[in-house]
Amino acid sequence: MTVEEIKTALMALSTEEKKTFILETLPDLAGGVIKEPGFMMQLFPVLLGILKESGMDLQQLLQFATMMGDQQKQE
Repeated sequence: MTVEEIKTALMALSTEEKKTFILETLPDLAGGVIKEPGFMMQLFPVLLGILKESGMDLQQLLQFATMMGDQQKQE
């Protein structure tokens, strides 16, 4: 399958199916490419755009990230 065919198939999914797909596949997809130099700098603006579109306050995001970091330190 081409990237375009995959995108077309994914866009045809219901909202619930898209949510499930993202939550179940993103960690695996990211795992292999996250270590490539420069990839995070490409991904970060995309993620920020998604967060801004969602209406999430970036201050809330920072608080959440701090909370998650504190939880990881405790483990």
